[in-house]
Amino acid sequence: MLRLREYQRAALDALDRHWDQGGGPGLVVLPTGAGKALVIAALIREWLERVPGARICVLTHVRELVVQNHGELLAYWPEAPAGIFSAGVGRREADAQVVFCSIQSVRDRADLFGAIDFIVIDEAHLVPRASETGYGRFLAAARAGNPDLKVAGFTATPYRLDSGRLDEGDGRVFERIVHESLVGDLIHQGYLAPLVCKATALSLDVSGVPKRGGDYIPSALEAAVNREWITRAAVEEMVGYGRERRAWLAFCAGLSHAVSVRDAIRAEGLTCEAVTGEMGKRERDRIVRDFRAGRIRCLVSVGVLSTGFNVPEVDLIALLRPTQSAGLYVQQVGRALRRAPGKADAIVLDYAGLVRMHGPVDAVTARSVALGPAAHGVVRAKPCPGCGALIALNASTCESCWIEPEAEDEEAPHAASAEDALPILSDTIAPWREVTGWRLDRGPGGSGPDRLQVALRWRGGGCRVEVCLEHSGHAREKAVLWWRAFGGAEPVPMSVDAALERADELERPDSLKIDAAGRLSESITVRFADGRRFRDLRRWGSLAA
Repeated sequence: MLRLREYQRAALDALDRHWDQGGGPGLVVLPTGAGKALVIAALIREWLERVPGARICVLTHVRELVVQNHGELLAYWPEAPAGIFSAGVGRREADAQVVFCSIQSVRDRADLFGAIDFIVIDEAHLVPRASETGYGRFLAAARAGNPDLKVAGFTATPYRLDSGRLDEGDGRVFERIVHESLVGDLIHQGYLAPLVCKATALSLDVSGVPKRGGDYIPSALEAAVNREWITRAAVEEMVGYGRERRAWLAFCAGLSHAVSVRDAIRAEGLTCEAVTGEMGKRERDRIVRDFRAGRIRCLVSVGVLSTGFNVPEVDLIALLRPTQSAGLYVQQVGRALRRAPGKADAIVLDYAGLVRMHGPVDAVTARSVALGPAAHGVVRAKPCPGCGALIALNASTCESCWIEPEAEDEEAPHAASAEDALPILSDTIAPWREVTGWRLDRGPGGSGPDRLQVALRWRGGGCRVEVCLEHSGHAREKAVLWWRAFGGAEPVPMSVDAALERADELERPDSLKIDAAGRLSESITVRFADGRRFRDLRRWGSLAA
């Protein structure tokens, strides 16, 4: 059986705690490439081990995800009592105990499955708030048949352009986000591929394109960007960056635009195909199969491939479709996050200005979505004057272009190593400080339980953080992750006294850096001797030199 990674296990444990405390529908946020299908498979198996007679439906919106999720369960648990109900797949196995369904095929047919005990919704950001939709009708019918129905949602983007966070507001389907893994953390831990974003010489101008429903009107957008000279210039730059790269994805503004981009890439002597929603499924499957096998260098997409597309080898993304949707931006960039043999990183060519508009891909928040990044003219990144990589507004260059000063300067505003040069991420360029000492002690918890107090020192200063081992809920979950990240053995201590008795199990980090975590707070990233990192230790006090 495949073994769950630490963050995958934490997601399932968080769901269990949420329901044990009487919670309603829970939402799990995992970045693209983080193994969402495996987490769903493990959730189903563990659910049936506790409730052997339970009926489970897994809902999603595209047949590719239906097949992928079904296959992942069988790979994880070959004896799983699973079937598929999807007209697009050509299977209607309503009698299976676990049924993977296309919502289009079952939206008014919940009665086919009898009393449903558990519903899992994949790509939950596509669930509308309105009750008179496919998801709304299916959920209402399932609850009518079983008032104790449990619902879990999985997504990489917990917000919608038209209505904000999925767990807030009237008509929301999910009660709260019970677990969220961050893109930057999983990249640093080696689970996802690093991303590098270049500010392209060509930038698409959509200043005069009208909007409707919160995004650009498709026909007007395509008319603005689908011009021969624009396409030729973009493709020439794309070819220059991508000559040595294995698999490209280009996201376009419409069918005619996609055809123009495809033909321009072919004119450069490279294999390219356009994939659209109007294409027959056999033709689309053949093209994706050839792309996966390396027989096609580039796929040009219109309205597809931003979700439910799993080709880990993708190492170049060309953003040629301007959009106000932060969710669509994150989903498109996410196609390059999966790791693959021989893939060191992935490059994002941002012709559409999406990184400037929405910010680093790991810092898109529900608040930024609700406000609308362009509403106040907010720009969150700028090109490096040396190489064109998109960097933080307060940086002078990216770390690859920065030249280390001859004199040692411990408080230099830039790190000297290029290993952190992930310009499309919110990871700042704060300096790494060598940890020269640390001490663990008991700290008062005020009105709550006491806390494990960790003092970390570097040359010229230090700071303190607190670990809430004796707390419950999210604070305890973070403390468990801290104990494991620092090398502590199982079981994780339930008290500060027990932790202090076992302090020799813990590994002192080699270095740390302090980053802003909002307007009034900071967080700490620590790095160990083997390169492992742990982020989001909250700084709460400084130590004198």
